[in-house]
Formats: sequence, structure tokens, C-alpha cells
Amino acid sequence: MAKILIVDDEEPIRSILRQLFEYEGHEVEEAGSATQALTLLQEGPVDVAFLDVKMPGQDGIELLETLRRDRPELQVVMISGHGTIDTAVEATRKGAFDFLEKPLDSDRLLLTLRNALEVKGLAQSVAALRSQVESRHAIVGASYQIRQVLDRVERVGPTDSRVLITGENGTGKELVARALHAISPRKDCAFVEVNCAAIPGELIESELFGHMKGSFTGAVQDRPGKFEQADGGTLFLDEIGDMALAAQAKVLRALEEGKVTRVGGQKPRSVDVRVIAATNKELVEEIGEGRFREDLFYRLNVVPIHLPPLRERRDDIPMLIQHFVDQMSRRDGLPARTFSAEAVARLQALEWPGNVRELRNTVERLLILAPHDGITADDVAALVGQGAGGNALGAELLRASTFAEFRERAERAFLLQKLREHDWNVSETARALEMPRSNVYKKIDKYGLQRED
Repeated sequence: MAKILIVDDEEPIRSILRQLFEYEGHEVEEAGSATQALTLLQEGPVDVAFLDVKMPGQDGIELLETLRRDRPELQVVMISGHGTIDTAVEATRKGAFDFLEKPLDSDRLLLTLRNALEVKGLAQSVAALRSQVESRHAIVGASYQIRQVLDRVERVGPTDSRVLITGENGTGKELVARALHAISPRKDCAFVEVNCAAIPGELIESELFGHMKGSFTGAVQDRPGKFEQADGGTLFLDEIGDMALAAQAKVLRALEEGKVTRVGGQKPRSVDVRVIAATNKELVEEIGEGRFREDLFYRLNVVPIHLPPLRERRDDIPMLIQHFVDQMSRRDGLPARTFSAEAVARLQALEWPGNVRELRNTVERLLILAPHDGITADDVAALVGQGAGGNALGAELLRASTFAEFRERAERAFLLQKLREHDWNVSETARALEMPRSNVYKKIDKYGLQRED
């Protein structure tokens, strides 16, 4: 049951809405003016407010501005008998959840209310993160390690402190960054992500700070960078350990001064950005090797959050399996098959070098390829094997008819595994394999390797 506030100077409209919402089991309060609405809001919390645009005294748009400033958790739906596109756009820009025109349709009203309550539920789901969040960007688990992570997320999320998230590829660093943003005062502003490993070094400064027309070949117009795009919100610098030293210096300056200067520009621009960074590298070692600035590390590492690999929180695997089954059956239309206890135990025994991302891909493969409604330990053995270097891989290699074919199969499997371990970052994979990046690209082409997700 939700508590709903109806603000309209027309008593018949309030009466109709009250009857509709009370019939659905909700608690309803009425107000004939903005002043009366603010008085009622002081008496107790409200989940959703329906505001008429045109009212004597303070109108609905003005009241909306007040509510978004003072009560950002309140979902507000605007209603109007004189709806125009300009009014709807203005209401949306000022933070309205939706805009409905009179005469009001009961089905549309109830659908809008349901959607507003779902959004409010997600915004207030910080406590639910301790077990399982139902959103697409879920952090799932009940182990001690993941509860420690979620406790820190809850503590630092509502602040403006910078956070450095560390952990292996596939452990969920982006999910933590999004969770921090979702429970912060900046949640209604942009969440902007930059994958520092995926942007060539010569373009990273333009990507972060923007550029002016004509500042380099291909700069055909002025363009704001990610710092400007995230103004008022959160900037997530993923794989910060792969950022070039020159760009690190400029990021440090932006954090210190709160200003950025576009490439080819002269005028600094002020930005209000919360920076969250993530890396799979040991930055202290990178500092020792001269590849990462120590002063930037201390600027970013105000609150550290380390995500444990999946092999260190195996107790979460049953919950994760069920979460992925529910998610894929609901969103992707895959069959909602059950996993036997033996199948789950076998999955728990694997090493999971690709962590949660690898587990998700494995669950998807089993849902698609398993021949029966229930997934058994035999299905896991046949379709997954014993993990990297396990029985399934060995059987596949031994089916080669010549030594040359065996070598090619082994090389393909080895390269694919290393690419997965490094989240398909070719530069990082080449560095780990101690081979030229061009050779890695050639072998990817030779074996037709493609990223699964």
C-alpha cells in the first residue's frame, strides 16, 4: 500500500482520483492548493504526488520545483487540462516522473502509479542490496565478503567522497559504481562511464575534457568532454590504471581545481563532478614501475572498495545462478530451468577466472543447450567441464587428428581464456602474454574469436 497525495483545486477531480486509488488499496490525502499540500507533507511522508499544473496562487510547476529541491525521494506526476508539449517538456526537465492530460484515463493513471512506485522502490533499495536487488544492475549475494562491500556502499554512497573500486575483471566493479550513484544526492543527474582501456592514448584527453573545432584533424565542431557531460552527476573512470600519464596529470588538475579546459581551448570551465574510479591492477605496483601517478592515486583512493573474486565467495553462487535464471527468462525469453543440487555443487567447485561475468555466460549456455527441463551435474560436465584446463577442454583437444591441429586448438583455447581474464582488453592481454599486440590481433582473426557478451 502506498500513500498518495492529490493536489488539484477542482474538488470533483480529487474525488475521482481518491476513489480510484482507494479502491486499489492505497492511502490518499487531498489538497486544494500548493500551500495546503506543503502542510500535509510536513505531517508525514508521501510516496507519489499528483499535481495539477494550473492552480491559483503557486501553480503546479512551482510546487514541483519546491518538492524536487526539498523532497527528492517523492515521485511527482503532473496533470493538466491545458497540456502542451512545452509544458510537458518543462515539467520533465524539472524532475516530474510523468505528465498526464485531462480527461484522465483510469488505466493510464494506475499504470503510471505502478511505474512510479517501482522507481521509488529501486531508489530506496539500499537496504535490500544486502541480499538481492531486483534491478538489472544487481549486486547479488549474502556472503560475509559481499555484505562488507554493500555495507561500505551504503555508508559512502550518500556522500560526495571519491571511491576507488578494485578487483579482478568480471567481479562487478561497474555495478558498485552504479549503486553508489543511485543512492547519492546526484542520482537524478548523469552517470557517465569512461573505459580508459578502450580509448586510444591520443584521444583520451579529448574524450575526458572535450575539444574545440579545428583543434586537431577530425575536430569538425566543438564537443564537450565526459567531465562536462557528468556535471552535477557522477563520472566513472573504469580501468583507470590503463590511462596515459599525460592524461593522469590533467585529471589530477581537474580534481584539484574543479575546472577543465577543452583541447584547443583557452577558457577553463567549472565542473561539479563526483569521480569514482575502478581498476583490476595493483596501483601501488604501477606507481613503483612509474606507470601511475602517486598523487592521483591518493586523490582517488579516498574510500577504497575491494571486490572479492567469485572463488572466494562460493556461497553466493546458488543465489547468483537463480538470479541469472530469473533475469534471462524474464528479459531474454530463455526457459526458466531448475538446477539440481549436484549441478550447483559442481558449479561451486569451479575456479571461475572470469568471475561473475563468466558464471552468467555459463548459466546462459546451460539454459540454451541443456537437453532437459532440469539441469544436472552431467549437463555441467558436458557443457562446462572442470573450468580452464579441465576435463572438457582436454577431451576437445584430444579429438585433434594431428599434432598441428592439437597445437592450434590448444592455442585458440589458451588465447580465448586469457582474453576473458582481461575482459577482452587486447593491450592488457598482450602485455600478460609478453607478445606484440599486433600478433594478438592476428590470432584473434585467425581463430575467429569473438567476445561472448
